[in-house]
Amino acid sequence: MDFDLNDEQKMLQETVTRFVAETYDFQKREHALKTPDGWSREAYAGLAEMGLLALPFAEEDGGFGGGGVEMMIVMEALGRGLMVEPYFATVVLAGGVLRHGASERQRADIVPAIAAGDRILALAHNEQGLPRHTLAARTTASATGDGWTLDGCKIAVLHGQSADTFIVSAMTPEGLSLFLVDAGADGVTVEGKRGYDGVPVATVALAGVNVPNEALIGSTGQGEGILSPVFEEATAALVAEAVGAMAETFDVTVDYLKTRQQFGVAIGSFQALQHRTVEMLMQLELSRSMSILAALSLDIDADQRSRNISAAKAQIGKSGRIIGQEAVQMHGAIGITAEYKVGHAFKRLTAIDALLGDRDWHLARLVEKRGVYSAAA
Repeated sequence: MDFDLNDEQKMLQETVTRFVAETYDFQKREHALKTPDGWSREAYAGLAEMGLLALPFAEEDGGFGGGGVEMMIVMEALGRGLMVEPYFATVVLAGGVLRHGASERQRADIVPAIAAGDRILALAHNEQGLPRHTLAARTTASATGDGWTLDGCKIAVLHGQSADTFIVSAMTPEGLSLFLVDAGADGVTVEGKRGYDGVPVATVALAGVNVPNEALIGSTGQGEGILSPVFEEATAALVAEAVGAMAETFDVTVDYLKTRQQFGVAIGSFQALQHRTVEMLMQLELSRSMSILAALSLDIDADQRSRNISAAKAQIGKSGRIIGQEAVQMHGAIGITAEYKVGHAFKRLTAIDALLGDRDWHLARLVEKRGVYSAAA
């Protein structure tokens, strides 16, 4: 497997890493979390100016045609900065649905506005009592004379409070289907909340919401076939984000060990802490390798792809816990305070593990599929 980036990918990596480092420090994150939106529109506009919001979309739709490796590069950089902006919600999740299922007309109406940072989309799929990795829904869509009527309730909608448009999954007689729903439509109620990692989420209730036939994405019953590859791409993106958060946590911890004094010397000179730091580094590098595998696997056979992505998600679930716990313990009480970056990173890593299937679920899936497959270079 070829792990080297090409020249364009290296340039992308340098550019986005520099942007995050120079414009999005921890104080910027803290300030963003305290705003009504829970994220910074200024920072999001910066991502748009760099063309990152257009990255995964096809060139004919106004994008740059980036693939799994390019998305890995961007998500790892965003993970290092612990950015809370709706990149994952709008570009990866909702954008993935548009790329895999929307009509040319729908993409023409929506993608340019996403790329410009002018339109926020959110995938409203999770429901109370159903696992977050399910492809099922209890929300219903009933056909009317000239459209559909949606009824149901969605939970944990990432950045739902800020969304201009929802992509709602609902059951039709043909199976799971996906619909574009205006956030301001009659019958739509949005209740904004915050996840334990600080990321804005929302409960979205739909009571007799009428949408036209043009709001249907793809055909009726195609929702499962659209969401399946979207969730795999999103899982690979989450793995890359986790690697960025782990790398930042490791670097912050090493710097702390070099500066914190005890008994007249830096605590980083203590052999026991050095051994624990090496374990953190090993877990980080294992996760980085699996992130690369997941990114490269997006273009291979579906069964092989799902095995590799599950293996990667399972690895970051384990590594994120180890790195987060070690970082907090070596920092002492400061590691769990709201004013310190390590605690925020640990919470984000915990949330990432829960999203789209936790470590245990992916391990079970991996056992069922009998292991990983080596992606070709």
